[in-house]
Amino acid sequence: MSALRHDTVLQQEIRLWKEKRNAVILAHNYELPEIQDIADVLGDSLALARAAAKTDADVIVFCGVHFMAETAAILNPEKTVLLPDLEAGCSLADSINVEQLKAWKAEHPGAVVVSYVNTSAGVKAESDYCCTSSNAVQVVHSIPVDQEILFLPDMFLGSYVQRVTGRENMHIWMGECHVHAGITPTDVNSVAREYPDADLLIHPECGCSTSSMYMLADGLLPQDKTHLLSTGGMLNYAKASSANTFIVATETGILHQMEKANPGKKFIAANPHAVCPFMKKITLHNVLEALQEMNHVIEVPSEIRARAKTPIDRMIAIGS
Repeated sequence: MSALRHDTVLQQEIRLWKEKRNAVILAHNYELPEIQDIADVLGDSLALARAAAKTDADVIVFCGVHFMAETAAILNPEKTVLLPDLEAGCSLADSINVEQLKAWKAEHPGAVVVSYVNTSAGVKAESDYCCTSSNAVQVVHSIPVDQEILFLPDMFLGSYVQRVTGRENMHIWMGECHVHAGITPTDVNSVAREYPDADLLIHPECGCSTSSMYMLADGLLPQDKTHLLSTGGMLNYAKASSANTFIVATETGILHQMEKANPGKKFIAANPHAVCPFMKKITLHNVLEALQEMNHVIEVPSEIRARAKTPIDRMIAIGS
């Protein structure tokens, strides 16, 4: 049986079992193309959190990484949340733990903690606000200007937010996503020289984001063609733009959607090696197995869930 035929059979089986279980499949923009194609909701972390909060399904199959499934479980304690592969972790979420955050808070008593959604449930429980790259600026803007802020764990997103908001009383944790950190200014400049008329779409987590902000300010990158955007923002921009060529500085999984939604437009990865192995863990086979066996259930202890829900609710309420 050909690979395409095999995938088609698996997709049909998944749809049947999804109906039997009254399940919904949520998938992140970085997942494998065949996983994106079976999703009921496809989006970035904020869109998926909102979808998880609204769903009336009994079972949520989360095709993403562990912290995302935890967020869905926090928002839906009465539902069953499945993560088809428990090894789908996150290097950024692993860059700070609860003990480290407690120690940091002790150094800055009274500071407001803003945690990127790429964190464990335990870290969220120690936070005041969560955010995603879609609404991090809005979240920080919502906090009084004289209030000290601890922003974690992504240093590139933190630097971007600090630059945009002008918050001098904002401290940034020195964590990073190893995939996004690997997209360098050299990568961007090299591809930009090859495609001088292309629009440049940069995710704020990228290793090139901070330098791109300064290059923009100094006029070294075209103001009208350079855009720092979340993955959801990239998709919306590409669809609305009259441009025909785009350089995309983020994990390469998003190119599948971009190309499907924009036939005739060209999308070039700033770094074609920017592939997250964790985001590629989930396959059609283990999605089907999770639905059949109801295995790999994600649960969050009630005490942590209760405390983590408030910052997540604030994240969902802020921004578009």
